[in-house]
Amino acid sequence: MDATPRLREQACFALYTASRAVIGLYRPMLDRLGITYPQYLVLMALWENDGLTVTALGDALQLDSGTVSPLLKRLEAAGFVERRRESDDERRVTVHLTETGAELEREGCEIAKTVGSSTDMPHDELYALRDKLNEFTASLHEHRAAE
Repeated sequence: MDATPRLREQACFALYTASRAVIGLYRPMLDRLGITYPQYLVLMALWENDGLTVTALGDALQLDSGTVSPLLKRLEAAGFVERRRESDDERRVTVHLTETGAELEREGCEIAKTVGSSTDMPHDELYALRDKLNEFTASLHEHRAAE
């Protein structure tokens, strides 16, 4: 009979606690901007490529539309983004930064630098970890798609 899995030996638990620690580090800085971590991710995607469709935004963030739509609704209510229906196809909705949302980019970049420097890891190790996590995620998606 197999031994009971030990919590601290599980990669999933290490990923979970690392994620919570990172988000916890972001929280006070994002609170000052009046946004949550998922909203910050939406803004980052738009700072990179403003005017994404809701579908493309969901794909970029690996979130379904049921998760993206409430995020956009709150960001729109806060005045950071606006959603526009395409004139040639009203089913397509694009998301655009407002002037206020665009102005947050400078502060958002500073936050990312602050968090990145808080790890005590050399940049090359941090980038290698990021790349390995991206490979891990892609592998899980491939496995799930094959089922």
